[in-house]
Amino acid sequence: MVFEPYVPASYIIKGSAGNGAGAFCPWAAFFDPDETNTATRGMYLVYLFAEDMQTVSLSLNQGVTELRETFGAREAEQRLRSEAEAIRGAFPEDLSSGLEDVINLGGRSGLPRAYEAGNILARVYEVDALPTEEGLKLDLRKMIQLYQDALVLREDLRSTTRDVITTIKPKDEGEQDPLLYFAPKNDDEYIQKITARELTKSRKHETLVKRYGTFLAEAGFTAGTNVHPRDLVARRDGDDWLIEAKVVRRGNVSHAVREAIGQLATYAFLLYSADAQPRRMALFTEPIGDVYVRLLDHQGIASVWPTEDGWAGSSEAVDAGLAQKEA
Repeated sequence: MVFEPYVPASYIIKGSAGNGAGAFCPWAAFFDPDETNTATRGMYLVYLFAEDMQTVSLSLNQGVTELRETFGAREAEQRLRSEAEAIRGAFPEDLSSGLEDVINLGGRSGLPRAYEAGNILARVYEVDALPTEEGLKLDLRKMIQLYQDALVLREDLRSTTRDVITTIKPKDEGEQDPLLYFAPKNDDEYIQKITARELTKSRKHETLVKRYGTFLAEAGFTAGTNVHPRDLVARRDGDDWLIEAKVVRRGNVSHAVREAIGQLATYAFLLYSADAQPRRMALFTEPIGDVYVRLLDHQGIASVWPTEDGWAGSSEAVDAGLAQKEA
């Protein structure tokens, strides 16, 4: 089966035929690049063939190499099993129904056993009795949605449940604010710190900013996308706009909106004088819903998100030319 038409375009697809020392289970994996681009860390979706080649499992799984390097093989597998159980238990029953908690790849020590430990949920097929190609496509689409849900559930568990999620956070995760524990003595100190800070932006974030910057230029705005630490600034008709871009994962709209409100308020206060405050706008990777549009409006913040045909947004954004009117 050709995978590309059935997975998001941004996903990275890699595989191994099982060659090389220790690679006893051939696999083909799908990585959300905002989570990971390798099977050594993070969460990913993977087809895993058992050592005897009698079964293949479409498994929502977890990387083990970095955990092994940090904790050793035995404790790494224990942590993988514990986290898999916690994430699995956080799923609504209707989403996990019919999927397997356990996969059997032959039980060989090393990577096969680690894959077994890292399994969160899986669809297991007998190689001699595979579903139709259409059935395989439907299962893959369902598991990709499950993958995105699991990423949100994992971070909810990490932030709300003590010591349940202990795996290493993705190296490219850019949402942790370096100013979290910084206590400035004065405004100048804060401005210096915020200007110097470094946040690693995800591929989705960079793409969003670049695409929207192009739209602004075509709409007659003078736009800047390299104005650290701000994501975008724009000017037209005498109005200066401060724009914060946020990636929205499935089910994580509330978090993205709260972060946008906080960062826009911080930047407006610290980087602009009191008598020259910019107008504020929040840019999202997907629609945020009417409630959050109204919440942002209440805070004096316009909102915009992409559509198949261009850019939609709040009434303030449309009136200012920052979004297009609906047909």
